[in-house]
Amino acid sequence: MTITDERSLQNNYWKEHTVELSIEAMMLDSQAQKLDKEERPEILASIPDIHGKSVIELGAGIGRFTGELAKIAGDVLACDFMENAVEKNKEVNGKYENVRFLCADVTSPDLDIPAESADLVFSNWLLMYLSDDEVKGLAARVLNWIKPGGHIFFRESCFHQSGDHKRLNNPTHYRSPSFYHKVFEECVVEKENGTFAEFNLVNSKCVGAYVRNKKNQNQVCWLWQKVASAGPVDRGFQQFLDTVQYTNTGILRYERIFGEGFVSTGGIKTTEEFVEMLNLKPGNVVLDVGCGIGGGDFYMAEKYDVEVIGIDLSVNMISIALERAIGLNCACQFEVADCTTKEYPDETFDVVYSRDTILHIQDKPALFKRFFKFLKPGGRVLISDYCRAEGEPSEGFAAYIKQRGYDLHDVPAYGKMLEDAGFVDVLAEDRTNQFVEILNKELEVTREAKEKFISDFSENDYNYIVEGWEAKLTRCAQGEQKWGLFLAYKPGSA
Repeated sequence: MTITDERSLQNNYWKEHTVELSIEAMMLDSQAQKLDKEERPEILASIPDIHGKSVIELGAGIGRFTGELAKIAGDVLACDFMENAVEKNKEVNGKYENVRFLCADVTSPDLDIPAESADLVFSNWLLMYLSDDEVKGLAARVLNWIKPGGHIFFRESCFHQSGDHKRLNNPTHYRSPSFYHKVFEECVVEKENGTFAEFNLVNSKCVGAYVRNKKNQNQVCWLWQKVASAGPVDRGFQQFLDTVQYTNTGILRYERIFGEGFVSTGGIKTTEEFVEMLNLKPGNVVLDVGCGIGGGDFYMAEKYDVEVIGIDLSVNMISIALERAIGLNCACQFEVADCTTKEYPDETFDVVYSRDTILHIQDKPALFKRFFKFLKPGGRVLISDYCRAEGEPSEGFAAYIKQRGYDLHDVPAYGKMLEDAGFVDVLAEDRTNQFVEILNKELEVTREAKEKFISDFSENDYNYIVEGWEAKLTRCAQGEQKWGLFLAYKPGSA
């Protein structure tokens, strides 16, 4: 299909759905009024501070967000390619003197926006109406329009449609979130002075209003910041996770060992055991730190009727979790986020849950204080994690810890850090024997299915798993590697 054909299809599609210019028509959903009331403040809370700043709104439609942006920003350029929608936006929001209205196609070279003129480019449901090449081209143009340090925010429907309006034809591109991540992460522009400009991911998450009202995780939004560098940005630990340890193949390889939906020790069996200790009640809100591909979150939401927010630093993990959520009808939200910097209002959660993740965090005392702040009075935290024996590790084990970038502590010291953060009734258990039992069973199952494993992955993948599990068993047998389980409470009553 040519670009001309693509634009013609999209033009006809929106002519069909803008005969009546209403929120229902724009959102293509019979619940539009209710969804709009909940999601609009949520979307606006996801953008950076724009007080007095310059905003370009692409795909502005009838102005559902234009007026809200105008109340805060210094100036707003509201652009849409449907003339009747632009006129409706003018009618509703023309009272704001800081808004300019423009009828233009964002893919057209005639859309001439000065370089480095915008602090924020904002779009809500736009890129899914562009072809793959058009998305890539627009990303490069937006990178040019944004000031250094400025941002782009966009929200898209992924995997499948959400709205319930009937459509004669539907040329919308319901892509995987990983497509958008790849396009914007790889968008790099070299300037005349030899420096580079590119996007750095700030945040990516589900739109909670759709999860709460429709049990639908396919509404995903992103915030990227324009950064300058002498070369492609080193994205640090996140880049290591997604390109080395947790590539898509690597994740599926681990899942084969731990069981469907899981990338942590014991899979569903330990999840059932540990979650039972939490005394979850319907309506509780759980924060899962290092949620992986979502198996534990789906289990908690479905069995206990709780709301779960799963965060992980790995884009690949979250993309798979979102895809696995399709059709499950559960209240799970997923977000690419760093638990050491992500903020939530005080006393948001009933439970903080984390499985074999915090070994990556160097400043555990600071993290536990954050957990304490996020929890409601009477809230509880449950953590399983890799630990080590008391005393100094051997040279070999110390080298392993350093090579992996881990921060390991002995079980009592780990429990003491939770106490120092303010938690009470701290349970700190050495579960190494259970860990060894699980490792042996997983190793046995993997060896029995060797041919199938190699067929689905590779011999190198098989050897990596087997050798890794054997090494863990050796370190446990030597008394150096430990596995701890920790349960603690925030004082007060729930």
